[in-house]
Amino acid sequence: MKIRPLADRVLVEPAEADEKTASGLYIPDTAKEKPQRGKIIAVGNGKKDEPMELKVGDEVLYGKYAGTEISVDGKEYMMMRQSDVLAVV
Repeated sequence: MKIRPLADRVLVEPAEADEKTASGLYIPDTAKEKPQRGKIIAVGNGKKDEPMELKVGDEVLYGKYAGTEISVDGKEYMMMRQSDVLAVV
């Protein structure tokens, strides 16, 4: 299935959650936080007064409660507006 976001929306594939801490302790699945980093898979055309600044392949940081989680063909993605993206890494 091919997804094409509309207007100023982007489709982000979230990064995998960390498996262990910096000190080497393994994190159980119940204690893992959702990642706030991901890779842009698809972008919309932007709005008339707000052009699209992001492009496919950008690594981005986004807000903790940004976007909507969707599942396509068994993979999890986040659909969000361009304004929900905090930074390009």
